[in-house]
Amino acid sequence: MPKSVFISNVLPQAARDLIPKDVSVDYNETDTPLPKSELMTRLRGKDGLVCQIITTVDDEVLAQAPSLRVVANVAVGYNNIDVAAARRRGVVVTNTPDVLTETTADFAWTLLMAAARRVVEADRFARSGRWTRWQWDLLWGADVHGKTLGIVGFGRIGRAVARRALGFDMRVLYHDAVRADAAAERELRAAPTDLATLLRESDFVTLHTNLTAETRHLIDARTLRTMKPSAILVNASRGPVVDEAALARALREGWIAAAGLDVFEEEPTIHPDLLPLTNVVMAPHIASASGETRLAMATLAVKNCLAVLEGKPPLTPVP
Repeated sequence: MPKSVFISNVLPQAARDLIPKDVSVDYNETDTPLPKSELMTRLRGKDGLVCQIITTVDDEVLAQAPSLRVVANVAVGYNNIDVAAARRRGVVVTNTPDVLTETTADFAWTLLMAAARRVVEADRFARSGRWTRWQWDLLWGADVHGKTLGIVGFGRIGRAVARRALGFDMRVLYHDAVRADAAAERELRAAPTDLATLLRESDFVTLHTNLTAETRHLIDARTLRTMKPSAILVNASRGPVVDEAALARALREGWIAAAGLDVFEEEPTIHPDLLPLTNVVMAPHIASASGETRLAMATLAVKNCLAVLEGKPPLTPVP
């Protein structure tokens, strides 16, 4: 019987071209999330779903798609999918790790450097017409080299961030539920520690942990108060890892010096208390947004979907 796939949002043509002609494809070419009712309707009778993080696949959706065999998420995260419900129904869930690791680490460092050296403020000042002369004390920022970097979540992306810190001669601390092997710690000159110590001693804290019940609001008013007043927080993981209301207060009242955010609790909504602050650099969830990486993510998702439909093991199943 011919196979059928639903692609729930825009996907590069090069990735879609990998799908054999004998596979029926229903394609939503927009980047707008479908209403739940339309998603369920279009999934009926489908064998595979290729989706993005804006598509919520919960048990109710899965119940309306009894023929579904695979959900291929075009992202490394998968908190938009009820993985437990999928497994109960025999549906394979895949993601796209590795292909976005280096690009995301690059962008975490972009946020870190921009926040430390006040790049966004400087750009606005330079464009404003207010810059009339060189000034000794204009827009002083913070040095990065030689400082302490704390990495929360020491998986692929966390380790890639640590690797970049070697060039800045930084002391690297990390916190993770699973300790890295000794060889990785030596290579990256990274020392494991508990979260409280990491937050207390780090000049820069960068978040790369999964979103779970345990990590939701991991960074809240209590933990923010333990950080240095000169510290800078970077979040390129998932928005709800940080309590945005508490972060806005911390930035406003000087508990910490600055922040760089690529993700938010209620995307695309940003907490209104963050918007007027000049000591936070914000981006619209673009850490993996290079052309090469987004194409690689889409290609891997399609290959995962096709592998399952062909009775083969997926390339990157969600663990």
